[in-house]
Amino acid sequence: MSEIDYRNATLPDLEPIVAIYNSTIASRMVTADTEPVSVESKMKWFEQHTSTKHPLWVIEDENNQIIGWISFQAFYGRPAYNGTAEISIYLDEKQRGKGMGKKILAYSLNKCAELGIKTILGFIFAHNEPSLKLFRYFGFEDWGTLPDVAVLDGEEKSLKILGKRI
Repeated sequence: MSEIDYRNATLPDLEPIVAIYNSTIASRMVTADTEPVSVESKMKWFEQHTSTKHPLWVIEDENNQIIGWISFQAFYGRPAYNGTAEISIYLDEKQRGKGMGKKILAYSLNKCAELGIKTILGFIFAHNEPSLKLFRYFGFEDWGTLPDVAVLDGEEKSLKILGKRI
């Protein structure tokens, strides 16, 4: 596996971040969005990230090309939940299925303590077996199931909440 680097996302990175995100929509495995989103529509989301608490990192290959991204988001927006965050990992289509998720999730989990994150959550569709397997590999446990909360192409889909104490 080639070397990868992580860095805080900057505004010019939002376009490739959105492109990677949009590349996952058609699979109906990763996101509840059913149509591509715009860079403008993700601006508020981008601005909610901070490098010290809830970072948005881009993942670059040895040629400094963005091949993925990681988002830590506040959970529920209340002060009592400050030590809890939701993690999202998205990879460029050409990078999926190569085992890179393990390297990226391990890196992310190792950074949680310095971010003040004590509980990390993943919200994953119940039919997304590759992502469920990845998170469970790192000791995430099933903390809940929201049955049939999403409708994708006319089919109801359930959402799993996986959690891990750091």
